[in-house]
Parts: sequence; C-alpha cells; structure tokens
Amino acid sequence: MKIILILILSVFSFSSTGFAQSSSDEIREMLESRDNEIKELLGPSGTDYTQEQRDQLKDIINDVIHYKTMAQFALGSTYDELSEETRDEFISLFSTIIRDNSLNRLDIYRADVVYNNIEVKGDSAFVETSAQLDNVRTPVDYKMELIDGTWMITDMTIDDVSTAESYNRQFQSIIRQRGFDALLESLRRRAARA
Repeated sequence: MKIILILILSVFSFSSTGFAQSSSDEIREMLESRDNEIKELLGPSGTDYTQEQRDQLKDIINDVIHYKTMAQFALGSTYDELSEETRDEFISLFSTIIRDNSLNRLDIYRADVVYNNIEVKGDSAFVETSAQLDNVRTPVDYKMELIDGTWMITDMTIDDVSTAESYNRQFQSIIRQRGFDALLESLRRRAARA
C-alpha cells in the first residue's frame, strides 16, 4: 500500500512539474516570438513608420494584455458598483489609452531581453526579465494568467513600478477627490486624442 501511494505521489509530482515546465516554455516562446516580431517590424533606429506599421506595432505590443483584469484592479471596489455598460466603456477607454501610450517611445522595444525566471503556479505565472538598451539594464516583470487557454499579461512591473498599481493610485485619487464620473470624462478626453 505504501509503495502504491509513493508511486501515485511521484507520478502526480512529475505531472505537475511537467505541466509547469511546458507552460513556462510556452510563455517564453510566446514572449520571444512577440519580441522578435516587434523588432523585425521596427527595423533600424531612426526608421520612419507608416500608419499601417504603427497600427501593426500597437497590435503586437498590446494584444497579449488582458485589459479587463488590469482595469478591475485599477478601479478596485468601484468596478463592482458599475453597470455592465459603464464597465465595458471604461475597459475600452482604458485599453485605448494604454495602447496609445505603448508607441510613445519605440526605441525601448529594441532592447535585448533576457528571461531570468518564469514561475508557473496553476493558471498564474510570474515572468522576470531584464531589458538592456544602450548599456542601461532595466528589470521588466510580468504577471500572467491563463485565460480561455491563452497566457495573458495582467500587470507589468518596469523598474519596480507596477503599471496596474500606478493606474490604481491615479484613479483612486481622482475618484476620492472628484468622483468616478470625473474620471470617466477625463478618460474619454484622453482616448479621443489617441
């Protein structure tokens, strides 16, 4: 009986390790593929881009981000108080702003990326990387979740600053001072300029 239990535990342990390993390989492959696609589209430094290229870059850079999860975190408990229609509008505005901001400094996507560690626990993963550009090394970490069978980024921490937490602080400050409607109106104006 003891031997059977040991065998069952060892098979389960091997399966869990194997799953985590294959998931970390899948995540690395997906992020590396995305990175190579961006670099190929960017071309050499100083390149001028057509609107079509900018749109392609924006899609590649942002299509692995799960905006709903990030938006929920950014709004905190306020998210639960909103109607479905208002939530949808907020997520749409939020994603438009992030997508637009992603093209502010295209040179950063030319950085050499090293994958230091990928830790997978069930449907969640934490990816530690470092990006080096012009002799400056910057830690860039990702929180990821397996959503509908696809690994998606739910937060990015760049140089120890979390994107989701930064938006959470900004949004909560506006909500406390002027209310959610003022935040939504501000996002509408920003998105209109995107």
